[in-house]
Amino acid sequence: MLSPRLLRAHLVEARLAGTVATTRERSLARYRMFAARDPRALIGLEPEHDWSLGELLQLMGRSCGVSADPDHSSGQDVIDPDRTLAALDAFADRLATVAATGAPVLLGTGHPHRLLGFYASLAGGLSAAGCSVLTPAQGRCVDMTTRFGVRTYNLDYVQGVALVREPGARGRGSEPGAHTHSPLPLRVALASAMDAGEPLPALVIGDHGWVCGAGQLGIEAIGLADSDDPAPFVGEAEGRVSVVVPLDDTVRSDYYRPLTRYVLNRACLSQ
Repeated sequence: MLSPRLLRAHLVEARLAGTVATTRERSLARYRMFAARDPRALIGLEPEHDWSLGELLQLMGRSCGVSADPDHSSGQDVIDPDRTLAALDAFADRLATVAATGAPVLLGTGHPHRLLGFYASLAGGLSAAGCSVLTPAQGRCVDMTTRFGVRTYNLDYVQGVALVREPGARGRGSEPGAHTHSPLPLRVALASAMDAGEPLPALVIGDHGWVCGAGQLGIEAIGLADSDDPAPFVGEAEGRVSVVVPLDDTVRSDYYRPLTRYVLNRACLSQ
């Protein structure tokens, strides 16, 4: 099993934590959007509290390790690797608990280019442990507002992980899916399951709108989030998201493999 010390070193070397690519300017802009309740930053969460910029900075400092100083307005964000490690442990512990009960799970990502392999390995481990990995609304259309207007995507599943694709972009060798923060794919999946009388997930695993959308609906959710996405961390602080792992979510996909091995081993889900 990869030791915490070696994983911590990898987090810093791969810039998953430590000094990351996310800029302070981008993070502050997203915090201001969240404080103004801009849906693009809420990504499916309706905060119970009116979070000010200062309160968000304090929260993100505690959760991620970024600077809580409002006068620090440029440069790169810094994510505390020890906070990432602690959250990965909590993340793995929730997986182990769900696996022990055999409860149904739903996995989804808005970052398929980077994180599909991470979630697919979790789906395989949970399935092998006896959990039903749900795939509701396969192929269903999802209309989402983008900066280019409303666009229609198709909900798809790859190795048990939900994502959205441009219409016509399917099959092996095609693009792995579209980047999105929207909670609409999660809502479409759950509505389809309910309409068909299919099981609902006991746990949603993912990022962006998958985690925030599930937490808002009262479904337990765990996931990953970058330092410029305050919504999952607010959801965690308000008790609607169980675990959020702070890390850079845009590095090379193979850099997440040591995290996958660590989480699966700790959760006793190694395949």
